[in-house]
Amino acid sequence: MKLLKPTLDNIKPLDKDAVEMAWKHIDNLTKPIGSLGMLEEIGARFAGITGKLHNKVKKKNIVIMAADNGVVEEGVSCAPKFITKVVTENFTRGITGVCVLAKQAGADLTIVDIGVDDDFNNPKILNKKIAYGTKNIAKEAAMSYEDAIRAVEVGIEVVDKLVMDGVDLLGTGEMGIGNTTTSAAVLCALSGLSPDIVVGKGAGLTDEQHKNKINVVKKALEINKPNRNDPIDVISKVGGFDIAGLTGCFLAAAKNRVPIVIDGFISSAAALCAVRLNPLVRDYIFPSHLSAEPGAVYMMKELGLEPMINLKMRLGEGSGCPLAFMIIEAALAIVNEMGTFEEANIVNDFLIDIREK
Repeated sequence: MKLLKPTLDNIKPLDKDAVEMAWKHIDNLTKPIGSLGMLEEIGARFAGITGKLHNKVKKKNIVIMAADNGVVEEGVSCAPKFITKVVTENFTRGITGVCVLAKQAGADLTIVDIGVDDDFNNPKILNKKIAYGTKNIAKEAAMSYEDAIRAVEVGIEVVDKLVMDGVDLLGTGEMGIGNTTTSAAVLCALSGLSPDIVVGKGAGLTDEQHKNKINVVKKALEINKPNRNDPIDVISKVGGFDIAGLTGCFLAAAKNRVPIVIDGFISSAAALCAVRLNPLVRDYIFPSHLSAEPGAVYMMKELGLEPMINLKMRLGEGSGCPLAFMIIEAALAIVNEMGTFEEANIVNDFLIDIREK
């Protein structure tokens, strides 16, 4: 708890004066009020995070937490467990989906082994391993309560270091076969929703395999009885090291007053845990896209947030974050570069007319 408690204690609300100043400026730009929709909301909230009207992103980074999940023993994924290691290695080769999209957005990747069931000999992968994967949640708790805290604190450590290195916009990604199962279990535990409506097919399960996956989540909840009022308990009993690490990333971003982007279903589970630990975290989070996983809609409802786009993506890895980065930077450009009515020399009568519309 040496990092977790002080992090939770040092998360502060948005700068309300900066938000008000931003909205006043945005409403005076040469456009009908509200006509740029979510771009305006992003610009105003960004100002509240930094305390400044004019912002420009200098350094973007997507943190990818990689970990294995013991629940794969239950046949919840059509991909074998070793794929976790293979894809984690491939992140360092620049050939995965998130790598290509991050390059387009000018973003870097931080790849963290927080619980892969194998070892790496790769200097591009941070070794923060808590254990060689979690235990099977259909039989017992995924990890101890203490290990859950340790994993959350890994995320805090990673983000604290990135912020010290000048990163001012963060993204969240993951790699771990079986983690749509653990994410669905976390959502059910925190929300009370039934696995029947939130558990999806993940990476291409058959109908029969999907039914098995739903039953596995139900069994995990029944056996472990996670306490919905304690997100750490939920993570430890039915979550994963990747979810725990990303939870720490969201907490640390809020503590450091740095905006952070949700990718998809798995990072949404971590965001939900972080918000339940401290509701102020919500204001620092920007969801990128609406994952094609059926539980994604419910994640957003629980968070009270709205994704920027819906491209029917379900890759994971953090692949939605670079797209969100570009949208966020577009929103900041509107605030920074678009002219006001006064600067555009638009007469008062026309100004009144267009605002009435």
